[in-house]
Amino acid sequence: MTDEPLEAQIDRLLGRHSAVVGATARALRSAVLEAAPESVEEVDFGNKLIAYGSSMKMRDLTFAIIPHSAHVNLQLADGVDLPDPKGLIEGTGKRIRHVKVRSVEAARSAEIKTVIEAQLQHRR
Repeated sequence: MTDEPLEAQIDRLLGRHSAVVGATARALRSAVLEAAPESVEEVDFGNKLIAYGSSMKMRDLTFAIIPHSAHVNLQLADGVDLPDPKGLIEGTGKRIRHVKVRSVEAARSAEIKTVIEAQLQHRR
């Protein structure tokens, strides 16, 4: 744990990436926090991600934002169980799946908001 403010941690994590990836990650962050404002948010430098959940216990995590070189993954803790009519959810994990988001516009899209809401509904 660090005494560094959360915003500074996010700036440090995203500062390692291109402006497009950083802006896309910030747009995803806004979408997650808008849908789930009560979420606990934490930067995990070891895994290079921003985690969200009702707590930071593994079983309580719902989302992660994971910046990559050309896109940002929106990780879904229960992705395997979520409806995916648009075919956006990818991955082969036992439970966790992700959506690749390549732009701010995509991060703000109705499709991403639908996926976020599906994950939240699954946990309710």
